[in-house]
Amino acid sequence: MNTLPEWTDLRFFLELARAGTLSGASRRLEVEHTTVARRIDRLESQLETTLFDRSREGYELTEVGQALLPHAEAMEGAALAAAEQIGGAEVAAHGVVRLGVPEVFGVRVVAPLLATLLDQHPDLSIDLLALPSFANLANREADLGVTMDAPTTGRYMVTRLASFHFYLYASPIYLAKHPPIRTQQDLAGHDFVDYVQDRLASRELSYLNELGFTPRRRMCCSGMTAQLEAASLGMGLMMAPPYAVPDNGRLVRVLPGFQAERAFWLAAPTDLYRLRRVKIVWDLLRECAESHPDLFVQGGAPHPLQRLA
Repeated sequence: MNTLPEWTDLRFFLELARAGTLSGASRRLEVEHTTVARRIDRLESQLETTLFDRSREGYELTEVGQALLPHAEAMEGAALAAAEQIGGAEVAAHGVVRLGVPEVFGVRVVAPLLATLLDQHPDLSIDLLALPSFANLANREADLGVTMDAPTTGRYMVTRLASFHFYLYASPIYLAKHPPIRTQQDLAGHDFVDYVQDRLASRELSYLNELGFTPRRRMCCSGMTAQLEAASLGMGLMMAPPYAVPDNGRLVRVLPGFQAERAFWLAAPTDLYRLRRVKIVWDLLRECAESHPDLFVQGGAPHPLQRLA
């Protein structure tokens, strides 16, 4: 190899590695898919190696491609940081931040926070991915994300955002039509609203399996928004954190003291974490979690947490 690869070719390499298909990479790069293929061919020729295995399903990194990936990501981070600094980011953040958050947390907690943030930073834009699953940081679906499973591999900045409780709720409609719930043993005779079990975004969402019996799931949904509506209409009991339950009387707490402990983690690729626009969103989420423990644990301040019996 007589010359170093161009950064633009490495950018094409990164986007294809993340998307896995020429069409996906071309959409990200806003070019024709033939351009992506041509740039990858040129890069492989220049490096005198094969970076991707091609198949009908798409493009998959070879062992050499996997070795190149962190170096290309480091170059991308340096390029982004340089562009931000030259653009005056030390004074005000600018550009787009893609933030991945669980759907109900995103709508009820995060979205209201962003109004003030955007007022303070007029050149900043937010793409809020409020999802029933968790954003895939490995393929750069988001710049930072809130998840229930902290990344264990790769180059990430990770912090525990908040510990929180899932509490048991039911609608007054449901409670009026079913036997009273005085003890945990009484729950075995009741209906439940839960996640679709073979579509769980995280094993941490299988908290009903800790009840000590097999719950009678009468309604299962892919996301918590639909669960809240189903439970409000009297289809069964459900478990949810405090921030998810509107204060409108459609759902009431059942069996006080009964709870499941979980945690949210905040993560961002190391190279993106250094960017001012990403860092201010990171700090906003951490400040919110520290200042409003009542969003996560009923009663205000955090206290020792109890797992389901």
